Amino acid sequence: MWTVFKEQLEKSLPGQFDVQISLNASLFKQGAEPVAMARGNLEMTTISAFDIAKLVSEFSIFTAGYIIRDPAHLMKVFNGPIGEELFKLVSQKMDITVLAPIYYGTRQLNLRDMRKVNMPADLKGVKLRMPGSKEWLFLGEALGATPTPLAFGEVYMGLRTGTIDAQDNPLPTVKSAKFYEVTKQITLTSHLVDVLFIGVSNKLWDILSTEQRNKLRSAAQAAASYNNENRIADEKELISYFKGQGLSITTPDLDAFRKSVQATYLQSEYARLWPKGLLERINATR
Repeated sequence: MWTVFKEQLEKSLPGQFDVQISLNASLFKQGAEPVAMARGNLEMTTISAFDIAKLVSEFSIFTAGYIIRDPAHLMKVFNGPIGEELFKLVSQKMDITVLAPIYYGTRQLNLRDMRKVNMPADLKGVKLRMPGSKEWLFLGEALGATPTPLAFGEVYMGLRTGTIDAQDNPLPTVKSAKFYEVTKQITLTSHLVDVLFIGVSNKLWDILSTEQRNKLRSAAQAAASYNNENRIADEKELISYFKGQGLSITTPDLDAFRKSVQATYLQSEYARLWPKGLLERINATR
């Protein structure tokens, strides 16, 4: 995706930008990017809704399970009036201009051992790996599991040794991180349609000309489209791949999960942070 961005920008504004791509947390740890941008040490990155929600509480609605229905719904929400309103808040509170939303994938449950999972109660006692923030841990709890904080780099060994019983990630991540080697089952809970945002520091954005801003945004959108198309295609193909690797693929009662998880959120402190009427507007977006 970033290669597409670099090529598009060089094509439209030759010689005006030097795009240096650093992957796999080689510059900053996951979640540290907003601070690095505020300090002027980083000019562009992808930021998760979870990281934005730490400073822009209105974004916490996108850390909840079963809010966004699918990739098409995600793009309509963030490329429409709702996205425009929320991105203004990100600019004001974080000094970051969002250029494009990215479909990161639909998160599924990946279990170390075979287990019948049809509704949240079936996950009782399951040590489900989650990133360490309270928002992620609450999501794991809402799913019915015992959320266990663990850094992403430790997940493979955690599954292998039994430190954790399960992890959740989009299917392409399960493949790229080789989690299928140390798990036996994928349960298609589809509990979170995950989104990232290509963002640029306002320190850079504010000094650009109108033409440069437009070209930068166009390059980011082209990169996002490339990512989204390939991510969706990968997910469609990976079910067969994992079956070929010997994993069992199951589908739970999604209505039971959706009702239970949404009820848990609506009774929590998180729902009090959601702007009035936003959930209804998201649901009404078609």
